[in-house]
Amino acid sequence: MGLELLVETARLWRSLGHHDAEGRFRIDGVTGPDEYSAIADNNVYTNLLAQKNLRAAADAVSGDPRRAAELGSDLEEAAAWRDAARDMVVPWDAALGVHPQSEGFTKHQTWDFAGTKPEQYPLLLHFPYFDLYRKQVLKQADLVLALHWRGDAFTDEEKARDFAYYDVLTVRDSSLSACTQAVIAAEVGHLELAYDYFGEAALMDLRDLEHNTRDGVHIASLAGAWIAAVAGFGGMRDHDGTLTFAPRLPPRLERLSFRLLFRGRRLKVEVTKKHATYTVLDGDPLEIGHHGRTISISTKEPVKRPIPRAVGRPSPNQPPGRAPGRRVDQLAP
Repeated sequence: MGLELLVETARLWRSLGHHDAEGRFRIDGVTGPDEYSAIADNNVYTNLLAQKNLRAAADAVSGDPRRAAELGSDLEEAAAWRDAARDMVVPWDAALGVHPQSEGFTKHQTWDFAGTKPEQYPLLLHFPYFDLYRKQVLKQADLVLALHWRGDAFTDEEKARDFAYYDVLTVRDSSLSACTQAVIAAEVGHLELAYDYFGEAALMDLRDLEHNTRDGVHIASLAGAWIAAVAGFGGMRDHDGTLTFAPRLPPRLERLSFRLLFRGRRLKVEVTKKHATYTVLDGDPLEIGHHGRTISISTKEPVKRPIPRAVGRPSPNQPPGRAPGRRVDQLAP
């Protein structure tokens, strides 16, 4: 089933994109994760996920050519997918030193945040989409979502600059955003901010933060609270089948512990301010990454490693009135 899904989705991306006169593979006229942007060319999140899809499909066809032939695919088609992946457009604004969310996005006029009243949020209920689509304003994480799921395509400095650039443009009119912003805020060293975003994701319905829980609970935000904890403060990533961790706790958390199943192994991860401890509870030995270093873990005994200090960076701003509430404020009676 996996091979068929990969082949058909790779064919979809190959049909939606094209090589331009400069030999670059473009995917034009799409809408990425952000719902305040539409019909954009070369959305970074879309292109990077398509790139990963194309490469995975090509590898799968090469690994099982007989089954691929039953689907009408062969090494020649796989080569076309590899070419598209290699030539994929990933926009870059050299003047600003950041990735545009999509081609030309950083050239758009910035939304008038200062002139927007608190009661005019969510913006979609008070302004036409035609106006929103033409401005630099985000309903939810888009480029920042790419920093999470395709973090292997960015340098640490690019992640920090990209996060700071988009945090000040993201109004979080969607409950899908806080958890992703928590993950990347934690990765680039803004642990207090990450903790506040984590609180927003976890308390979305318990505190009725969007004043609409009466219409139904925000299940994705609840799941996002787990993602914020494990991928944010636990620093868990899985790029190309390699499981890595870069845990760090914010000042107001003393301990984080979670379990997961990875390729038949049951793992336990425990994080404190100074150390992380990894244990294989059941299954074969496994190599994982801890803050850039490879370690081997097994059922014999836990492996304990120190946690390095985070790189100090100026805290980014958020749109006026749209910063996440501090956890201490949200929990107050």
